[in-house]
Amino acid sequence: MIDDLWYKNGVIYCLSVGTYMDANGDGIGDFKGLLRRLDYLHGLGITTIWLMPFQTSPGRDDGYDIADYYSVDTRYGTLGDFVEFTHGCKQRGIRVIIDLVVNHTSDQHPWFKEARRDKNSPYRDWYVWSDKKPAGANQGMVFPGVQKSTWTRDKEAGAWFFHRFYDFQPDLNTSNPHVQAEILKIMGFWIQLGVSGFRMDAVPFVIATKGAKVKKPVEQYDMLRAFREFLQWRKGDAIILAEANVLPETDMEYFGRDGDRMHMMFNFHVNQHLFYALASGDTRPLAKALKATKPRPAAAQWGLFLRNHDELDLGRLTKAQRDLVFKRFGPDKDMQLYDRGIRRRFAPMVGGDRRRLELAYSLMCTLPGTPVIRYGDEIAMGDDLSLPERNCARTPMQWSTEPHGGFTKSDKPACPVIDEGPYGYEHVNVAKQRRDSNSMLNWTERIVRMRKEVPEIGWGDFAIIATRDPAILIMRYDWRNNSVLFVHNLDEQPRETAFSVGLPGDAGEHLINLLAEDHSHADKRGQHRIVLEPYGYRWYRVGGLDYLLKRSDIDESTAGNKHPG
Repeated sequence: MIDDLWYKNGVIYCLSVGTYMDANGDGIGDFKGLLRRLDYLHGLGITTIWLMPFQTSPGRDDGYDIADYYSVDTRYGTLGDFVEFTHGCKQRGIRVIIDLVVNHTSDQHPWFKEARRDKNSPYRDWYVWSDKKPAGANQGMVFPGVQKSTWTRDKEAGAWFFHRFYDFQPDLNTSNPHVQAEILKIMGFWIQLGVSGFRMDAVPFVIATKGAKVKKPVEQYDMLRAFREFLQWRKGDAIILAEANVLPETDMEYFGRDGDRMHMMFNFHVNQHLFYALASGDTRPLAKALKATKPRPAAAQWGLFLRNHDELDLGRLTKAQRDLVFKRFGPDKDMQLYDRGIRRRFAPMVGGDRRRLELAYSLMCTLPGTPVIRYGDEIAMGDDLSLPERNCARTPMQWSTEPHGGFTKSDKPACPVIDEGPYGYEHVNVAKQRRDSNSMLNWTERIVRMRKEVPEIGWGDFAIIATRDPAILIMRYDWRNNSVLFVHNLDEQPRETAFSVGLPGDAGEHLINLLAEDHSHADKRGQHRIVLEPYGYRWYRVGGLDYLLKRSDIDESTAGNKHPG
């Protein structure tokens, strides 16, 4: 029996409704158009769609400035359109998770309007106020270099309000029990309309204490357990995927020692060291990061990603490491952002080098966790550096060679499609790659399919196989009497490596290549000797292809007592 925690062995696909499909010809995508693209996503093999914010919003921060949590922005359709979309996903076996943005609201939200209007309003305490400008107001900004302060004076309120993000996004007072109750109501509303969970935005800020007198915020971890309990009662298999860029020693506080808090977290620590490995060809810091983030409850899972809709944050690296990544992947100042990261999509970072693209996505799919693919990465979309801040990597999906990449019939799209250079829609689009059997799109489909056929990655325990070459990363996963092994060469030169699988007896004698025909057989000493091309990779199943016959119903390596006889 295969365990049924769906988030342990799937593939998540992240998209914004407004940049994915336009059906009305107004330059903005909508749910009717997105419904028409579900067969494409089904064919790609993804199991879960992560939708970025689509609720009513002034749109000053790509929808993350929400003005009504219980609505669909009229540009994207209606609640009825949303329900038809979730129904269409269910018919195709695709789950939907949506952004839960509850650290702050838009300053146009009725709650904030009421709070600023009347000091005695019950909504006043839903936000964080100060009569005077607090000390340290010029510290702790999420967007340094763009933000000037975390406190702004509101003339109507006659007071200063706290905002960790932009000044049009006042922070909610999440310590207020009434705000916490409202968050649960928001979750319950969307669960009722067919979603299977939430990607919770900025979790460390949501649970931190806030206020003018708070010098060092304290994380209120019990709040996470309350969210989890509510969700499990409403829908037993719904999940929360936490955006929490925290140090490894804090991970278990978010998962919960008993696995009673967040179901999933993005592994930012591994992501940053993965990019250092790709830039330097040195896998040792990555291996160290993998070991540091190994502890997690059995039902918890990491979300593994290359790029997302924000900048590539390199803040956890040393200065020397960060400078090297900047030099390799974002050397120009206009490619960098907030003094800590790179704002580019991945394909332009590596100059469109197909070998390096495949290597990176092969790594993402074989590191411990669930891979998260950003829309357009399956066709190696580029970026538009003329757009401000993070918008350069949020351009519309490129579907065909039709005007505006087949995204819209409008003469003036809300966001311009990339229409020139090597990443322009005439060169990079779904229709063209669909017809090319060797395209990035078709390679991605194959790798997604194979990833779903190796549940050992999602469920098993991993070991890093020692090698004397820092450019080579070898990992083995073991689960229910089966093992898989992955070898990656992160160097631009070919490499030869010799290693032992590390399993007792003759279990590791044969390695069956899952992607090609060059299988490996151990020598008399039990060693495999493999030559890897520059940026080469291998996916092996240990033993043979009769693995399904060998798979046990329980993980015998962790079972307390084996069944007799």
